[in-house]
Amino acid sequence: MRLLKTDLFDEALTAGHQRCMCQRAGLVVGIDLSQAIVREAARRCPSVSCLRADVRQLPFASDVFDAVVSLSTLDHFQTEGEVAESLRELRRTLRPEGLLLLTMDNAANPLVALRNALPFGLLNRLGLVPYYVGATYGPRRLQSLLAANGFVVLETTAAMHCLRVLAVPLCRVFDRLAGEGAQNALLRFLMGNERLNQLPTRYTTGSFVAVLAKKLR
Repeated sequence: MRLLKTDLFDEALTAGHQRCMCQRAGLVVGIDLSQAIVREAARRCPSVSCLRADVRQLPFASDVFDAVVSLSTLDHFQTEGEVAESLRELRRTLRPEGLLLLTMDNAANPLVALRNALPFGLLNRLGLVPYYVGATYGPRRLQSLLAANGFVVLETTAAMHCLRVLAVPLCRVFDRLAGEGAQNALLRFLMGNERLNQLPTRYTTGSFVAVLAKKLR
């Protein structure tokens, strides 16, 4: 099995998803626009083939990957046209019946919608949004976009039900000041919020929309 991951930010900071991906695929390729991120990910995760590339113009032949993992990558693009362009490239490199696991910021979450409505410069200066956020979709709109670009959606859900606006700074404080036991306790508490995904209101509490889709022939 050949797997493509569309960014290497997690792998550059931690072990990322290296173990999970390499257990399932004989070849794992990771790409990122930042050469510094690529270098650090390659150092930390030697089992992943890391290279600098743009998901809108992938340097791969057609029909070469069995699966693509794209975790909060495409929502950094400013326009829907760029998101659609990226989806077409991912589809091109997937083999027929290949799978796409995609997450994007969830516009159906009221807090995400509020964040989108406020000036990015202000949120950035306050440290609430450390990176630019572009195109954002609710579950129905994302499903429609995938269908329009050659995918059939197999499953849709929501993820990360803790309050990110509180969880991110709290994790930073615990990372600097707390011991491993306290950090693990905080992680268990935050993961406990994922039980909200079992409720009909999951798209109003989940920070991300998560989709499993298949390339149409």
